[in-house]
Amino acid sequence: MEVNVYNINGEATGRKVTLNESIFGIEPNDHAIYLDVKQFMANQRQGTHKSKERSEISGSTRKIGRQKGGGGARRGDMNSPVLVGGGRVFGPRPRDYFFKLNKKVKALARKSALSYKAKYDAIIVLEDFTFEVPKTREFVSLTKKLNISNKKLLMILLETNKNVYLSARNIAGASVQTISGLNTYRVLNSDVVVFTESSLSYFDKVSI
Repeated sequence: MEVNVYNINGEATGRKVTLNESIFGIEPNDHAIYLDVKQFMANQRQGTHKSKERSEISGSTRKIGRQKGGGGARRGDMNSPVLVGGGRVFGPRPRDYFFKLNKKVKALARKSALSYKAKYDAIIVLEDFTFEVPKTREFVSLTKKLNISNKKLLMILLETNKNVYLSARNIAGASVQTISGLNTYRVLNSDVVVFTESSLSYFDKVSI
């Protein structure tokens, strides 16, 4: 599959690049995508949730009433979960939500996500560029020239570019990251993925 290369002015350069079929042209595996996104979301959870159980409530342990003859249910102490202010039964405890996922499954998920973007023409290739100084206005102008200003975009650079990153930081729905940080969730969470030529050529040398 070939895609046009655009310059910083949003104009087609007349050149085309061929997307790596082994990455952008595979049959997507939805289950691998599900597992990778599930792991990513799980890793974002702090797992610090906690509620007090019966033994942790600060209250009297005196038995409320006699065992029999009260005309109602048997009552223990005021910390009973069935009473207002009592402990919680099987409440949440601090835990780690991490689970292991094989590298090959994660690689398959990334390829599947990129293949979906290629399938629906949601990939744009841009000539390598930079900004002299961080300017949000310049980044906004670039998105307008590419007709993607109203879309959630993910821009992939080969290496860290502080000026480009800072220029996009305050724009809602815009994200800039390096190719090394590419993951399935961020690809799927964007409407369009913008690669620079150098970041796209990375796939010709290294398999993800």
